[in-house]
Amino acid sequence: MLRQIFVNLPIKDMARSQAFFKALGLNFNPRFTNAQGACLEIAENIYAMLLVEPFFQGFTKLPISDAKKATEVLIALSCDSRAEVDELVAKAVAAGATTPNAPQDHGFMVQHGFADLDGHQWEVFWMDESAAPAQM
Repeated sequence: MLRQIFVNLPIKDMARSQAFFKALGLNFNPRFTNAQGACLEIAENIYAMLLVEPFFQGFTKLPISDAKKATEVLIALSCDSRAEVDELVAKAVAAGATTPNAPQDHGFMVQHGFADLDGHQWEVFWMDESAAPAQM
C-alpha cells in the first residue's frame, strides 16, 4: 500500500522558514499552507509540515524541544549524486543554515548536512548501493 510521510517540525517564524526552504529549491503545497503551517514538498509522498510553535504545541502535551540545544530528530534525505549533496548544503548555508558536522566520504556513500534556521538537522547523502559493504 502506498503511504505518505508528514514530518511535523516546530518553527519560530513562518515567512523566514519558507524563504529558507524556497532558497533550497523546494516548494510548498498552497492547499495545505497558511499562517500556522506550511506543507513543504520534499519528494512524492514525503512532506514536512512546518508549524509555528503555538500551533505545534496544540498537538502535544510535552514541551517543544529547542533543536539548537538538543537533537530531536535527524532527517535524512537521499541525493542523486555526490555533487547534489554539496550543492544542497551550499544552498542551505547561503540561506542561513549551519553545518554541525564535517562532510564524510565512505567511498560508497557521501554524507553531509545542515541545521536549518530553527536548528532541525537535515542529513543529505548519496550512496552507491551496489558498492556498499554486505553488512553495515
